[in-house]
Amino acid sequence: MTSPPAPLRASYPSVTPAPTVTATDPAAGAPATRVAPAAVPAAPAAVSAGSTLTCVFVVCRDGDPAPALATTPGHRGGGPLRTLPVGPLTAVVQDVPAAEFSEEALRKRLSDPGELELCARGHHAVVAAVAGRSSAIPFPLATLYREDGRVRAALRAKEQRLHAVFDRIAGRVEWGVKVYAAPLPANAGTAPATGTAPSTGTAPDAEAPAPGAGRAYLARVRGRHRAREDRQNAALRAAEQVDAALRGVSAAARRLRIHDPRPAGDPRAQLLNAAYLIDRDRDETVAAVLQRLRADPGTASVHIEVTGPWVPYSFAATGEDEGDG
Repeated sequence: MTSPPAPLRASYPSVTPAPTVTATDPAAGAPATRVAPAAVPAAPAAVSAGSTLTCVFVVCRDGDPAPALATTPGHRGGGPLRTLPVGPLTAVVQDVPAAEFSEEALRKRLSDPGELELCARGHHAVVAAVAGRSSAIPFPLATLYREDGRVRAALRAKEQRLHAVFDRIAGRVEWGVKVYAAPLPANAGTAPATGTAPSTGTAPDAEAPAPGAGRAYLARVRGRHRAREDRQNAALRAAEQVDAALRGVSAAARRLRIHDPRPAGDPRAQLLNAAYLIDRDRDETVAAVLQRLRADPGTASVHIEVTGPWVPYSFAATGEDEGDG
């Protein structure tokens, strides 16, 4: 049995455009990219001048995505967006210049933060527009095939898995939640400043330390260390509390990769990065859960950040290796 044709670039980088919105104001904000480098397949054979590739943005089931395409440009330099029927499914695709979307050209473009942001926003704009009119499974950024026939063959080969994903996400949206440990006080967990440690009395006229001063100093240091550990443990418990509360109102949940500390000197440590698949009509429930969590003294040691609701990118994979972590 022959394998279905693989895309030239199944996931050049894995990009999740996450609208920076709040639980109480889901319409606010603009998409911001979250990028996790992925393995890059071998470069395709050289293409002739003027040839095009087929870029797949999203696959739909039910509804008519066509009206959403007229005002959505897709990738810069490509042709108009169009639909590609494949049995009961419809792919939204764009013809893009092969020279500009070759492995080398994409590597150069997407290594530039501005270009990456532009491409990711263009991709997300198509996905969001289509998802507003039809049940939709978003494909990764820069999913390219040599021609339409290969797209059709690939979708037919995994049609059953696609239908399973459609059944899972139907009528649901994704909420993203990140939990950070609140920054420690400036002197927390550190030794006292110079001059507070007991004197050694080495100078001829140095005043001898008071009896027990050394033990008191060490006790203060140990106390600070214990306080820091207690605060860290409390933050970890709070993150688990947040996760458990949101899983309680979700159809599915996934823990995502923890991000490194933020740039620009943000001292917060990320403790939880998770996505929750929740029924579309439960926005008020989500807001109420978050309000209770933020008012709970048990979560005083953490900051909770929320994005959504948005297209369920984290639950759209058709492979068998995804899980809820």
